[in-house]
Amino acid sequence: MLRLKEANWEDAEKEHAFIAALPRDENGFTNQDYGVGWEEFQASVLPRYIRHAKGVGLPPGYVPCTAYFLWDGGEIVGLFRLRHCLNDALREGAGHIGYSIKKGCRGRGYATQGLAMVLRKAWGIVPEDEVYLSVHKGNPASLRVQLKNGAYIHHEGETEFYTRVKRPASPPKDPYASAVFCGRM
Repeated sequence: MLRLKEANWEDAEKEHAFIAALPRDENGFTNQDYGVGWEEFQASVLPRYIRHAKGVGLPPGYVPCTAYFLWDGGEIVGLFRLRHCLNDALREGAGHIGYSIKKGCRGRGYATQGLAMVLRKAWGIVPEDEVYLSVHKGNPASLRVQLKNGAYIHHEGETEFYTRVKRPASPPKDPYASAVFCGRM
C-alpha cells in the first residue's frame, strides 16, 4: 500500500538511507544532502526538513517546503517536495513540486501515484490557482507522469518544459494537509 509521510523522527534511519543515496542532481532534482552521514542527518538535515515545512529558519529566497517520502509497505521508494507557495525564482523555474523515485523502483507507476497524492495535499496548501512544475526535456517519463496527473505544457525553455495543473473546481479534501502562510512574494 502506497502512502506519503512527512519527514519525521520515527522513520529517521530509513529517511537517512534514502537521502544519503539519492544523487546530488538527477534530471533537475537536486539533493544537497547526498552522502550525508548519520550524525549530520540527525543534527542538521532532518531538523531542517521539519523546520522548513513549518516555515521556520528559511534562508533568504526560500519558501516553506514539505518533504514527503513515498512509502510502499516498509520501503521508501520516492521523495516529493511541495513548496507551499511561489516566489519569482520558483515561478520562473522549478515550481511547487519536485520529485525523485528510487532507481530500482522506476517504471512501476510510483511517480504517477505519488504525484497524485501530493497534488491532493497541494490543494489544501498552495494559494495559487495552478500548481507549477518543470521537467527536463530529456526526461519524457516524468513529463508523462505530469500529463497523466492533469498537467498541460504551459511553455518551454531551452532545456525544460514548464507545466501547470489547474486547481479542480472541487479540490479533494486532504485532512492531513497543513498550510504555512507564505505571505506575498
